[in-house]
Formats: sequence, C-alpha cells, structure tokens
Amino acid sequence: MEPDFWQNKTKAEKILKEKKNYEELVNSYKSSQNKLTEIIDLYELALEENNEVVLNDAENNFSKLYENIKKNEVKCFLSHEADTLDTYLEIHAGAGGTESQDWAEMLRRMYMKWASSKNYKCQLISEHKGDEAGIKSSTIKIEGNYTFGFLKAESGIHRLVRISPFDSGARRHTSFASVWVYPVIDESIKVEILDKDLRIDTYRSSGAGGQHVNTTDSAVRITHIPTKIVVQCQNDRSQHKNKETCMNMLKARLYEHELKKKEKELKNSEDTKADIGWGHQIRSYVLHPYRMVKDNRTNFESSSPDKILDGDIDEFLESSLYKLND
Repeated sequence: MEPDFWQNKTKAEKILKEKKNYEELVNSYKSSQNKLTEIIDLYELALEENNEVVLNDAENNFSKLYENIKKNEVKCFLSHEADTLDTYLEIHAGAGGTESQDWAEMLRRMYMKWASSKNYKCQLISEHKGDEAGIKSSTIKIEGNYTFGFLKAESGIHRLVRISPFDSGARRHTSFASVWVYPVIDESIKVEILDKDLRIDTYRSSGAGGQHVNTTDSAVRITHIPTKIVVQCQNDRSQHKNKETCMNMLKARLYEHELKKKEKELKNSEDTKADIGWGHQIRSYVLHPYRMVKDNRTNFESSSPDKILDGDIDEFLESSLYKLND
C-alpha cells in the first residue's frame, strides 16, 4: 500500500470497495468449485447405492449452485466505472391524466420493493402528486452495491394495459410512464459546472413534511441552461440541504448525459428521452385481456405480472445485462 494512500479518503474508499467486490467474486468462484465437487461426489455415491433421497438432494443442491453461479456471471458484466455506484431513478407519468399517474406510482412502488428485497437503502428525493391519484413525477435514490449496473437498462418507456379502476365503464386503458436511471457520482469523478450556466429557483414544498415545509420556500429547482437539464429536491426542511442534493443530482445527470453522448456516437443509439407514448416502450405490462410482462428488447417475458409489480424483477434485469453484453 502506498504511504499516502489514505490522504485522499474518497479515492481510498473507492479502491477498497472495488477490492472487496473482486474478492467476493473470486471467493464465490472458489466456493462454487468446491461445492460442485462435493455435489458430484455425493451424486455418484447415491447412484452406486441407488439412494433416491440423496439423488434428489444432490439435484436440488446443483440447482441452487447454478443460480448462484448465474448471479456471479451477471456481476462480471458490470465492469463499467459507474456500475458499482448508487442510483438516482426518475419516474414521469405520460399523457393520460389519472391513469398514467397511477401507473407511475405503481412503477415507483415496484422499484422500491425491489430495493427493499435487496436490503438497499431507498430515499425519496422529490415527488409531485397527481391531481386525483398517483404521481406526476418522482425521484428516488437507491444506495447499494451495483445498483446502477443492475438498473441502468431500465431507462425507457414502460407501458401498462389493464381494466381501469378509475373508469366506471370498466373499459381497457393503455398507460405510459418513463423511467430514467443515472448514477450517483462520487468526488473522484470530476464534472465541471459553471455558475453562469445555472438558474436556481426556490418554491414551497408540496409534499409531506409538516407545516414548516409547506409555508417556507425550502424546495429547490436547478436548471442547467446549456443542456436544459432540470433537477429538484424537496425532501428536507433545509433549503441549503435541498440545494446540496440538487447539485449532486445535477452532477450525476451531466455525467450520465456525457455517457449517453459517447454511447450515441459509438452505437448510433436512440435518445432515451423519447416521447412518452407509442413506439418507444421498452417493456409492456399487460393485465387484461391476458396476463403477461414482456421486455421488447430481449423478448424475455413472465406470466406473473403481480410478482413483477411486487419488485421481483431480477430476471428482467439480468436478461437486459446479457443483451447489453452480446
């Protein structure tokens, strides 16, 4: 270790985090090798003795081992410098009023349930409620290993087809909402922001927080004029803290903006900020007339939409990562 290793605490913590991640992968690989040898030995012994119970146990253990190996294989795909970082996730309701706003809230719940199942920390940064139900927009921060790597392919338009609970005629409706994922960058990633490029507005928070929040201009909105990127935060009573959070979000958005520009130049990819409507959806969630969730990029599908909407989205995330690394 270099003598001045700890002089830059942020850089040191990043290196130690990377070291830990690599050690976990290597140790898991070695453990999988040992378990595979044990299972093979047990299986061969059970065959000789024609022991059905032990044979079944060996097959079950092999299935569990395969799932563990698959998870580690997915982690090997997460090699970009931003993949280990925490995540900002924005959700915006599309056209359609209450229907789309309710759908946006369902998506927010799905991602928060997924984060909870992984024991990730989830924080609501900003949210604008719908006029009757649901949300117009929401920004959440998810903290945990590889959260950006796992979620980065979720950016795009998500489409819902269902019998509307808001329609007295019980007709089928199609709703859209957009999801946008970008990394929470650390101090080791430099992003230049000039004061002259910023417009900072304060306003009264419309969310929860008590009388103080609702009667003072504690909420902050920052517009980056050259890129027209807008970030906002209202989750704290302190205007100063909300401004600090906004600046961190803006740095992350600008970093993600540059990543997308480079990807577009290399792959000639479509702009992820497409219109929230037909022709741009990455995934469809159909609850009527049949029940199916299908990813339009990978063709991976599930016939259990309730399970998916409760946050069980790992298979969709993994299939997207496989597709990205084809």
